[in-house]
Amino acid sequence: MAEKKIRVGALISGGGTNLQAIIDACESGAVDAEMVFVGSDNPAARGLKKAETKGIPTFVVDYPAIIKKARETSGKAFLPNDCDLADLTARQHLVAGESDMEKMKTFMHSRVIAEAQLLRAMNVHTFDLLVLAGFMRNLTPYFIDRVNTDSANPRIMNIHPALLPAFPGVDGYGDTWRYGCKVGGCTVHFIDYGEDSGPIIGQKSFEIRADDTLDSIKKKGLELEWQLYPECIQMFAENRIRTVKMTWPLDNGRHVQRTVVKVAQPI
Repeated sequence: MAEKKIRVGALISGGGTNLQAIIDACESGAVDAEMVFVGSDNPAARGLKKAETKGIPTFVVDYPAIIKKARETSGKAFLPNDCDLADLTARQHLVAGESDMEKMKTFMHSRVIAEAQLLRAMNVHTFDLLVLAGFMRNLTPYFIDRVNTDSANPRIMNIHPALLPAFPGVDGYGDTWRYGCKVGGCTVHFIDYGEDSGPIIGQKSFEIRADDTLDSIKKKGLELEWQLYPECIQMFAENRIRTVKMTWPLDNGRHVQRTVVKVAQPI
C-alpha cells in the first residue's frame, strides 16, 4: 500500500460510470487516493451529481459556448498571454496535413481558450494525478504541458475502450466489433500529444463470441474498465510506474523509438 493518499482530480463529459468506480475504490480503500475535484465540459453531465452527493467539489467549463464564441470572433482576442500558437500547432498530432491548416488553426484557437479556463478551475485544488473518465475532448500541448510539469513523470491518465494501439478514437468498442475481432478490451494510458497514442499503463481483454452484440461487448468492456482504472491509479499511488524511452533496431537498419511504461512489482 502507498504511504499516503494521493490527490486525484477527474474530468468527465457524461454519466461518469468510471468516475463512480474510482470514487467507490477510494472509499473502500482499494485505492490509496482521495478525489479532490470533478470537472466537466458539459453543464448537463450526470456524473457531476455523483461527485456532488459525495461532497467532492465540481466545476464546469462550457466548451460548446467557448468554441462558438471563439469561432465568431476568430478567438485571438481571448487567447491567454502565455500561448504560442505556432509552437503548439507544430507539436500537436491531432490535426495534421497541409490541407487541414485552417481546421487546425480553428481547433487550436478554441481549445486553448477553453483549456485556459479549465486550468484556472483545476488549479484552485492541489492534485497529484488527473484522470480522464469519459472526457470527450482532445487536449492540446498547451494543457498537457501545464499539468505534466515534469516530462519524465506524466500525470494525466485516460481509459480507452479498445486494446490500443488498435482502434483509437471515440468508438473503440464499435470499431472492434465491426472489424470482426475475436478479442476486445480496454486500455489505460498516459496522455501525449496524439489521439490515444500515449504510453500504455495497463490492459484487460475479453473474448468476443459469435453470439455477442455491440451492446454485450460494451457491457463486457465496461465491467473490465471499472476494475482496470482503479488498479492503474493504485500503481501510480504506490509510485510503481516509470516511463522509459526505448529503442529497437529493425532488420532494415532503421530504428523504432517509443516511450513505454515500466511497472515495478509491489514491495
